[in-house]
Amino acid sequence: MQLKPFNAAATRRQCGFSLIESLIGLAVTVLALGGSLPGLKASLERRHLDGAAAQLETDIQYARSLAVAQNRTLRISFRNDAGGSCYLVHSGNANACQCGADGLAVCTGGARAARAVRFENSGPVRMTSNVGSMVLEPSKGTVSPTGTIQLQGGAGHTVKVIVNIMGRARSCSPAPVLNGYAAC
Repeated sequence: MQLKPFNAAATRRQCGFSLIESLIGLAVTVLALGGSLPGLKASLERRHLDGAAAQLETDIQYARSLAVAQNRTLRISFRNDAGGSCYLVHSGNANACQCGADGLAVCTGGARAARAVRFENSGPVRMTSNVGSMVLEPSKGTVSPTGTIQLQGGAGHTVKVIVNIMGRARSCSPAPVLNGYAAC
Protein backbone atom coordinates (compact mmCIF):
# COMPACT_ATOMS: atom_id res chain seq x y z
CA MET A 1 0.00 0.00 0.00
CA GLN A 2 1.34 3.33 -1.01
CA LEU A 3 0.40 6.58 0.78
CA LYS A 4 -0.21 9.76 -1.12
CA PRO A 5 1.30 12.96 0.18
CA PHE A 6 -1.10 15.29 2.02
CA ASN A 7 -1.96 18.46 0.08
CA ALA A 8 -3.70 21.01 2.36
CA ALA A 9 -4.62 23.35 -0.54
CA ALA A 10 -6.41 20.57 -2.41
CA THR A 11 -8.60 19.57 0.55
CA ARG A 12 -9.56 23.11 1.58
CA ARG A 13 -13.07 24.16 0.45
CA GLN A 14 -13.39 27.36 -1.50
CA CYS A 15 -15.59 30.10 0.02
CA GLY A 16 -17.23 33.08 -1.68
CA PHE A 17 -18.31 33.76 -5.23
CA SER A 18 -16.35 34.00 -8.38
CA LEU A 19 -16.49 37.13 -10.52
CA ILE A 20 -18.71 35.34 -13.08
CA GLU A 21 -21.18 34.22 -10.40
CA SER A 22 -21.35 37.76 -9.01
CA LEU A 23 -21.98 39.25 -12.47
CA ILE A 24 -24.76 36.74 -13.18
CA GLY A 25 -26.44 37.63 -9.87
CA LEU A 26 -26.13 41.33 -10.65
CA ALA A 27 -27.62 40.85 -14.14
CA VAL A 28 -30.63 38.97 -12.73
CA THR A 29 -31.20 41.73 -10.15
CA VAL A 30 -30.99 44.47 -12.79
CA LEU A 31 -33.50 42.65 -15.01
CA ALA A 32 -35.93 42.23 -12.11
CA LEU A 33 -35.65 45.91 -11.14
CA GLY A 34 -35.94 47.02 -14.75
CA GLY A 35 -39.21 45.17 -15.10
CA SER A 36 -40.68 46.76 -11.99
CA LEU A 37 -39.68 50.41 -12.66
CA PRO A 38 -42.56 51.25 -15.06
CA GLY A 39 -45.05 49.98 -12.49
CA LEU A 40 -43.31 51.95 -9.76
CA LYS A 41 -43.39 55.13 -11.85
CA ALA A 42 -47.11 54.71 -12.58
CA SER A 43 -47.80 54.05 -8.90
CA LEU A 44 -45.86 57.15 -7.87
CA GLU A 45 -47.77 59.30 -10.39
CA ARG A 46 -51.04 57.89 -9.09
CA ARG A 47 -50.09 58.80 -5.51
CA HIS A 48 -49.26 62.36 -6.57
CA LEU A 49 -52.63 62.69 -8.32
CA ASP A 50 -54.51 61.18 -5.37
CA GLY A 51 -52.76 63.53 -2.97
CA ALA A 52 -53.37 66.65 -5.08
CA ALA A 53 -57.06 65.79 -5.56
CA ALA A 54 -57.56 65.08 -1.86
CA GLN A 55 -55.80 68.33 -0.91
CA LEU A 56 -57.91 70.35 -3.36
CA GLU A 57 -61.16 68.82 -2.06
CA THR A 58 -60.05 69.53 1.52
CA ASP A 59 -59.16 73.13 0.69
CA ILE A 60 -62.54 73.69 -0.99
CA GLN A 61 -64.33 72.45 2.13
CA TYR A 62 -62.00 74.51 4.32
CA ALA A 63 -62.74 77.66 2.30
CA ARG A 64 -66.49 77.03 2.50
CA SER A 65 -66.31 76.46 6.27
CA LEU A 66 -64.10 79.52 6.75
CA ALA A 67 -66.51 81.75 4.79
CA VAL A 68 -69.45 80.59 6.92
CA ALA A 69 -67.51 80.77 10.22
CA GLN A 70 -66.18 84.28 9.55
CA ASN A 71 -69.40 85.41 7.85
CA ARG A 72 -67.52 86.96 4.95
CA THR A 73 -67.25 86.28 1.26
CA LEU A 74 -64.17 84.35 0.20
CA ARG A 75 -62.87 83.20 -3.17
CA ILE A 76 -61.00 80.31 -4.62
CA SER A 77 -59.03 81.66 -7.57
CA PHE A 78 -57.12 79.64 -10.15
CA ARG A 79 -54.06 81.08 -11.88
CA ASN A 80 -51.75 79.94 -14.67
CA ASP A 81 -48.40 81.45 -15.57
CA ALA A 82 -45.28 80.45 -17.48
CA GLY A 83 -43.91 78.42 -14.55
CA GLY A 84 -47.06 76.54 -13.61
CA SER A 85 -50.44 77.00 -12.00
CA CYS A 86 -51.88 77.57 -8.55
CA TYR A 87 -55.04 78.05 -6.57
CA LEU A 88 -55.64 80.49 -3.74
CA VAL A 89 -58.28 80.82 -1.03
CA HIS A 90 -58.56 84.56 -0.35
CA SER A 91 -60.73 87.54 0.46
CA GLY A 92 -61.20 90.51 -1.87
CA ASN A 93 -62.01 90.63 -5.56
CA ALA A 94 -61.06 88.00 -8.13
CA ASN A 95 -57.74 89.62 -9.08
CA ALA A 96 -56.71 90.73 -5.58
CA CYS A 97 -54.29 87.83 -5.04
CA GLN A 98 -51.71 86.21 -7.29
CA CYS A 99 -49.31 83.33 -6.81
CA GLY A 100 -45.68 84.25 -6.42
CA ALA A 101 -42.95 82.19 -8.05
CA ASP A 102 -42.06 80.84 -4.61
CA GLY A 103 -45.62 79.50 -4.10
CA LEU A 104 -46.64 82.22 -1.64
CA ALA A 105 -49.65 84.45 -2.25
CA VAL A 106 -49.18 88.11 -3.13
CA CYS A 107 -52.31 90.14 -2.31
CA THR A 108 -53.19 93.81 -2.85
CA GLY A 109 -55.96 96.16 -1.78
CA GLY A 110 -56.48 94.73 1.71
CA ALA A 111 -57.15 91.20 0.46
CA ARG A 112 -55.81 88.35 2.55
CA ALA A 113 -54.87 84.84 1.48
CA ALA A 114 -55.81 81.88 3.67
CA ARG A 115 -54.21 79.21 1.47
CA ALA A 116 -52.05 78.99 -1.65
CA VAL A 117 -50.99 75.83 -3.49
CA ARG A 118 -48.68 75.85 -6.53
CA PHE A 119 -48.13 73.20 -9.20
CA GLU A 120 -44.92 73.66 -11.21
CA ASN A 121 -44.92 72.77 -14.92
CA SER A 122 -41.91 70.53 -14.26
CA GLY A 123 -43.65 68.85 -11.31
CA PRO A 124 -45.56 65.57 -11.19
CA VAL A 125 -49.04 67.21 -11.37
CA ARG A 126 -50.39 70.03 -13.53
CA MET A 127 -53.66 71.87 -12.90
CA THR A 128 -56.18 73.63 -15.14
CA SER A 129 -59.62 75.03 -14.35
CA ASN A 130 -62.62 76.03 -16.43
CA VAL A 131 -63.26 79.03 -14.12
CA GLY A 132 -60.95 81.80 -13.00
CA SER A 133 -62.50 82.28 -9.58
CA MET A 134 -65.34 80.86 -7.46
CA VAL A 135 -67.14 82.96 -4.83
CA LEU A 136 -68.03 81.31 -1.52
CA GLU A 137 -71.14 83.01 -0.13
CA PRO A 138 -71.18 82.95 3.69
CA SER A 139 -74.88 83.10 4.59
CA LYS A 140 -75.90 80.07 2.51
CA GLY A 141 -72.55 78.37 2.08
CA THR A 142 -72.96 78.26 -1.70
CA VAL A 143 -70.37 78.52 -4.47
CA SER A 144 -70.84 80.50 -7.65
CA PRO A 145 -70.01 79.76 -10.40
CA THR A 146 -69.55 76.03 -10.19
CA GLY A 147 -66.38 74.67 -11.73
CA THR A 148 -64.24 71.76 -12.77
CA ILE A 149 -60.57 71.60 -11.88
CA GLN A 150 -58.46 69.11 -13.82
CA LEU A 151 -55.33 67.57 -12.34
CA GLN A 152 -53.09 65.75 -14.81
CA GLY A 153 -50.04 63.58 -14.25
CA GLY A 154 -47.01 63.30 -16.49
CA ALA A 155 -48.19 60.07 -18.17
CA GLY A 156 -51.57 61.59 -18.99
CA HIS A 157 -53.67 60.19 -16.15
CA THR A 158 -56.32 62.72 -15.14
CA VAL A 159 -58.49 63.38 -12.10
CA LYS A 160 -61.24 66.00 -12.26
CA VAL A 161 -62.54 67.72 -9.13
CA ILE A 162 -66.07 68.99 -9.76
CA VAL A 163 -67.50 71.64 -7.41
CA ASN A 164 -71.30 72.00 -7.25
CA ILE A 165 -73.41 74.98 -6.19
CA MET A 166 -73.49 73.77 -2.56
CA GLY A 167 -69.69 73.84 -2.43
CA ARG A 168 -69.34 70.08 -2.39
CA ALA A 169 -66.48 68.61 -4.36
CA ARG A 170 -66.31 65.18 -5.95
CA SER A 171 -63.49 63.57 -7.88
CA CYS A 172 -63.80 61.48 -11.02
CA SER A 173 -61.56 60.24 -13.80
CA PRO A 174 -62.18 60.49 -17.55
CA ALA A 175 -61.27 57.56 -19.81
CA PRO A 176 -59.08 55.67 -19.14
CA VAL A 177 -60.61 55.56 -15.68
CA LEU A 178 -58.20 55.31 -12.76
CA ASN A 179 -59.04 52.63 -10.21
CA GLY A 180 -60.83 54.06 -7.19
CA TYR A 181 -62.48 56.91 -9.13
CA ALA A 182 -65.90 57.08 -10.73
CA ALA A 183 -65.99 57.68 -14.47
CA CYS A 184 -66.63 61.28 -15.58
